[in-house]
Amino acid sequence: MTLFRTRIRVRWWIFAYMFAFAMLSYMQRQSIAVAAENIMPALHLSQMQIGWLNASFTAAYTVAQLPGGILGERFGARIVYVGIGIVGLIATLATPLAPVVLTGSALFLALLIAQGTLGLSQGPLFPVFAAVLQEWFPANRWAMANGLQTAGMNLGGAVTPVFIVVLTESFGWQGALLWVGLPVALLTAGWAWYGRDKPRDHPKVMAAELAELDGGGNAVSPPLTFRRLLGIMGDRDVLLLAFSYLSMNYAFYLISFWSFLYLVQVRHFSGLESGLVGAAPWVGAGIGAAIGGYASDWLAERLGARWGYRLVPLVTLPIAGVLLLVTITVTTPYAAVVALACAFAAVEVNEGAYWAATMRVARQDTAAATGVLNTGGNLGGVITQPIVGALSGAGAWNAAFVTGTVFALIAAGAWLLVDPDRRSATKVPRSPVGGS
Repeated sequence: MTLFRTRIRVRWWIFAYMFAFAMLSYMQRQSIAVAAENIMPALHLSQMQIGWLNASFTAAYTVAQLPGGILGERFGARIVYVGIGIVGLIATLATPLAPVVLTGSALFLALLIAQGTLGLSQGPLFPVFAAVLQEWFPANRWAMANGLQTAGMNLGGAVTPVFIVVLTESFGWQGALLWVGLPVALLTAGWAWYGRDKPRDHPKVMAAELAELDGGGNAVSPPLTFRRLLGIMGDRDVLLLAFSYLSMNYAFYLISFWSFLYLVQVRHFSGLESGLVGAAPWVGAGIGAAIGGYASDWLAERLGARWGYRLVPLVTLPIAGVLLLVTITVTTPYAAVVALACAFAAVEVNEGAYWAATMRVARQDTAAATGVLNTGGNLGGVITQPIVGALSGAGAWNAAFVTGTVFALIAAGAWLLVDPDRRSATKVPRSPVGGS
């Protein structure tokens, strides 16, 4: 057992926590979408109001991206992730408990606040994770690790439909949502005990692991200044990546928040079967994200960062757009499920390229730069929610999916202008890339 432990680098245990936070964050945010069929009649909410609940989360989540990245640089991942866990747990529990004491407009307002608070709590999650990667992993593994963590969030999305449907049958929708809080509480406590901001601060990290990291694990980033922050916010490649990510995430939010209702309302799945088919797109997304991370790193090593990171989105995003059209044109329900799963995989295969390219541009300001990236990405979600809520509520599901195709094509085209090797004038050089 001792030999087994020495062979596993501490960075992989740190990554396991990051993976779990990503997975549970998606269980928290997707629970409302999956439980919507039960929530709407129980609380007398319309489908458009469900869209506004989704939008409340997405808007708050978007606003919190850059501040979350700045908080991560200021206080470190250990403190910030504990805060994410505690505030997110409170918001998660508030959603099923609010109907116990409130009704009508007051209840809807409380649900909006709860979803907004959940969004604020999760805003720092991925920008701070990018900073964790920069400290704990060599640069030639950034896309791979980002892809694997994205697979974790997609695993959360895959588990949620089955989890919520099964628990709803036993405990009702409120009981099902309350159960989501238990693993969140346990994970937060575990991270508070084990997590560290930097490898050199962790008592379990050995010299051999430090030697594998850029700068031998001893590189120290200067504190983020307002001037450097403005430079990151105005950097051409960061902004191009954020715009492309916005367009890609329109398709992402279309599938992730609305595919379950589409399969129930249009393809007429129900009961446990609806939970199982609702998981299928997320399984495809998780596989795509993991493969895409490895592929992006492999291509970047052989072709350079500019074309290495470009090729995957240039090929797969147009494919995703076509598959969204296939979803609404196939005649059999299970063919639609397969098309959705493949479309989601073709979207999520690009996560590693987006995040690794932004990290390469920003280096020591990774948390702030990926905060800008994810702000752009989630503005796509802010745009998606009311549009798809209105179209789907009117029965115009086909038009909703067509909008996803348009945005996927725009996202691919923007990559032709991105050059991750173009140097930001505000960048402070760090140690050379190394390790494996």
